[in-house]
This record gives sequence, C-alpha cells and structure tokens, in this order.
Amino acid sequence: MSAAPGLKAKTVATEPADDDSDISALINRLTAEVNQIAVDKTKSIQQITNQMKMLALNALIESSRAGAQGAGFAVVAQEVRGVGQQVETIARELETQLTKRTGDLVASIERMSQRSRGERMVDLSLNAIELIDRNLYERTCDVRWWATDSAVVDCAASPSAAAVSHASQRLGVILGAYTVYLDLWLCDLDGNVIANGRADRFRVVGQNVAHTKWFRDARALRSGDDYVAGDVENQPLLGNAQVATYCASVRAGGQANGAPIGVLAIHFDWEPQARAIVQGVRVGDSDKARVLLVDSNFRVIAASDGQGILSERISLSLNGQRSGFYHDRTGTLVAFHATPGYETYRGLGWYGVIICGT
Repeated sequence: MSAAPGLKAKTVATEPADDDSDISALINRLTAEVNQIAVDKTKSIQQITNQMKMLALNALIESSRAGAQGAGFAVVAQEVRGVGQQVETIARELETQLTKRTGDLVASIERMSQRSRGERMVDLSLNAIELIDRNLYERTCDVRWWATDSAVVDCAASPSAAAVSHASQRLGVILGAYTVYLDLWLCDLDGNVIANGRADRFRVVGQNVAHTKWFRDARALRSGDDYVAGDVENQPLLGNAQVATYCASVRAGGQANGAPIGVLAIHFDWEPQARAIVQGVRVGDSDKARVLLVDSNFRVIAASDGQGILSERISLSLNGQRSGFYHDRTGTLVAFHATPGYETYRGLGWYGVIICGT
C-alpha cells in the first residue's frame, strides 16, 4: 500500500451561491415593486371614484333645485354614483388580493432561499468532512506500510544500539518526505518508546506510553492489516501539540500474520492540516459562517476562526439524521453532515458543521 506525502486532498470547487442570492434578491425587489405599483394605482382609482361620487352628489343637488325638469338628470347622476361605488369596491378588492398574493410570493421565495442556503451548507459540511476522511485514510495506509519497514522490524525484534540508531535514521528520512507528521515512535510491547524520528527535537526515547488508549488498542490488534485511529488530543511529549495518532502493530518478519513484536505510532500534525481544510471551505462572506469539525462527542477539533479547539462542545440537534440543517432559537442556521468514511477508513463518528450568523 502507498500514500502520498503531504496534504493531497484539495477543496472541491463548490462556488458560493452568489447567483442564487442575487436572483432571490431580484425577485423580492421586483415583487415589492409590483406590490407598490398595485397599491399606488388602486389609490389613484379610489381618488378618481371619489371625484366621480362628488360630481354625482353635486349633480343630484342641482337636479333637485331644477325640480321636475331635473328629474331625468337625477337618474343619470344616481347611476354615475353607483358606478363610482362599484369601481371603488373593485379597487379595494384588487389591492387586498394583490397585496396578499405578493406577500405570499415574497414569503415563498424567502423559504426557498433559506432552503437553498441550508442545503448548500450541508453540501459544504460534507465537503469538509470528506476531505479530512480522505486525508486520514492516507495516514492509516502510512502506518501499516511503515510498520513493515525492515529497519523498524529489526529494531523491534532486537533493540540494540545499532538497530535503534538505524531505525531512528530511517524514521527521520520518512519524516523529511512526509511533512504532515510531528514524529514517529517505535514502541516495544511494554509501551516503552525505543526509537523516534526526531530525537534531536523530541526526547521521547525511554518514555512509557502504556497508559494511552491508542497504545492499548494497538497492543490488541489482531494482524498487521489492522490499525488504530486515535481522536485528536494534546500530546505532552510533543510540546502539547494537537495530534491525531495512528498505530499499527510491528510483526515478526514484517508479515501481517507474524507474532507482534512492537507498535509503531505516527503523530499527525493535526492543527495546521485541519485548519487548511476548514478555512478552505468556500462559504460566502455574507454567510458569516463558522466552519467546524467536531468529534463524536461534539467537541470542536477544528474551527475556521481558530476558537474553542479541543475545549468547546457544541449542541447539535441531529434528530436521528446523519445530515441536515435547522435554525436554532436565535435564528442561526446550523448545517451538519456525518463522516461517510473513505475506503477502509470508517471514520470516528465525526461531523462537518457550519454555523451561519443571522
């Protein structure tokens, strides 16, 4: 198996929905203009009908003064007055109906716009978690591959000074090519670090890591084809850096079914790699979005604003769904997507999350 050095995954070209937003804004504006025109025109009609009614009233008054000679004219004036009232009624109904219809249209467009925005944020959440999944899949390939390196296998089998020196040198060469790692550790089955790739920077040889979850899990692996993927943590022996540790068992003869003779742990330099992914998600400036990766306990493990990493927990309303969006009590849009995994990497129950300000 093989893996490329460095961060291969690139952000999928998902354009911000500026065009959609512009179209929605245009339709809203045109609808508002139509509504205003309708209101203005019906008011003009009402003004004219008011004038007609005044003329009809004046005509009735004059016809009454004319006595019998004005009787015929009075009938005409009454008809004109009745027509004016009918026109006024129609104008009012037109205004009411147009206002209601345009109001419904504006509300419908707003709902469509909100849905479109929510679905776009779900897609971008998936984009973020897929990128990290693909990247971490490569890490699982790396650790299983390097655990079969002859220098690593020989040192685990017989950790003489020469073997330790050779293994450390070999691990250092790997680190020179694979810059996404802080350090590589070879441990014996008791959890003692016997060699590392950056001995000049991290003096970890002789330290015991048997208490760590990732070592205990690696110690129990059934074959060389299996691996351990650890959650993100601060590693005190690496200057408290944020790392994701991946492990594989070192086995006799470098064979997958050989007897276990050690554990290889590789420490992925999490913070800069994860930051590149969440900051690379192409949300629009108007979205005021915070892009996050959270673990299975909803702990923030990456954030586009750099805040709350490994200390903040967010509240997600999943409602039994692996993906979706909703508005919280403050009106804030929250979109999420669960890890789909990649190839043999099943993921750790993480989520991509995007929180958009109002």
